[in-house]
Amino acid sequence: MKTKNINIMSTNDIGLKIKDSKLLVEKLNSLLANYEIYYQNLRNFHWNVTGPQFFELHAKFEELYNEANLGIDETAERILTLGARPFSSFDEYIHNAEIKEAKLVEDGKQMVEIIRDNLNTLLKLERVALETAAEQGDEGTVALMSEYITSKEKTVWMLSAYLK
Repeated sequence: MKTKNINIMSTNDIGLKIKDSKLLVEKLNSLLANYEIYYQNLRNFHWNVTGPQFFELHAKFEELYNEANLGIDETAERILTLGARPFSSFDEYIHNAEIKEAKLVEDGKQMVEIIRDNLNTLLKLERVALETAAEQGDEGTVALMSEYITSKEKTVWMLSAYLK
């Protein structure tokens, strides 16, 4: 019976090895921190965009921050599913994110460029998380990251087309 208890203790509630999941949780928390700063950048741009493209960009930024909000929630819940604690404070987000806060940006085109760059950072992190999850046989995280990557790649393409 002790062998069985040791085996149970070495896996999380969904049967993945706790030791392996720790590295993935680090990757997912990094993604979460970056997602939060990206989200706040989108809110900033939504509130503060002006000019001839106001209506178009205001609506697009709202669409993107609603999508980001869902991604934030799903990423945090995946971390919890893996048996760990997601980052949940602005201090943790700021200190663990590659994406920086966009302050006092007034030009709509510059806002779109920043969003595209933020998305490319998220894509890089999602690809790393996907690879890590695949190595650990974590199909749930692989599926989630694959969905995110597909969606973000299309958005990057569209934003890039807008900027031409």
